[in-house]
Amino acid sequence: MIGCLVGFLLGEIIAAILIDVGSGLAHLPGGLNALSKLSEPPWWSNVLGLVGLWVGFGAAIYFSRAHAGLANLEHQWTVRPYDVVYVALGVACQVIVDVGYAPFHLQHLNKPVNHLFGSAHGVTFVLLALMTMVGAPFMEEWFFRGVLFRALDEGFARRFARGATPLAVGLSAVLFAAAHAEPLQFVGLAALGVVLALLVKRTQRLAPSIITHVSFNAVALVSLVAQRSGH
Repeated sequence: MIGCLVGFLLGEIIAAILIDVGSGLAHLPGGLNALSKLSEPPWWSNVLGLVGLWVGFGAAIYFSRAHAGLANLEHQWTVRPYDVVYVALGVACQVIVDVGYAPFHLQHLNKPVNHLFGSAHGVTFVLLALMTMVGAPFMEEWFFRGVLFRALDEGFARRFARGATPLAVGLSAVLFAAAHAEPLQFVGLAALGVVLALLVKRTQRLAPSIITHVSFNAVALVSLVAQRSGH
């Protein structure tokens, strides 16, 4: 748990350093302060931010294996033919979240996606699409489910006779949602986090949760592309 927190904070620090360096190379007036106020930051700042965060995730994953004794799941990367059903599960999760939000008529619900892709076009759009649709689900599942959830589950199991897994599922889902720092998205992300943690617990693999997460993100990306095409 502590290792994950340190890894996440390290990732945020590295991301800020990389973006600051990028701002200097791009001669962007105001640096990080100016970027934080932009509704559509330059594509390179989003790329550098993701890379920095993933470096922190990687450090936490390494620490969990090398020093905390949390071994990989035996078949965590195994992909099986029937895993195609998790594509449908990811789509269903996105649809359910959208339907759940619909009655509230919330504005700016798509702000995170627009913020990420706002200034990206052509090759840069494809790069960000690959990073968010493939790279992000892979790294987030390895970090949040492969390390954080499993560490919580094993730790709680040693302390409580009952309820260890539900508590680990709930807490890891809340932390997953909070890490995105998007208040309007919090409930939907937490619900997704519950589904993904349960998948890992039931299958003892990361492949199903990664596929579901990829599919979930893909729906949002397709929606953005359709929105742009309509303008």
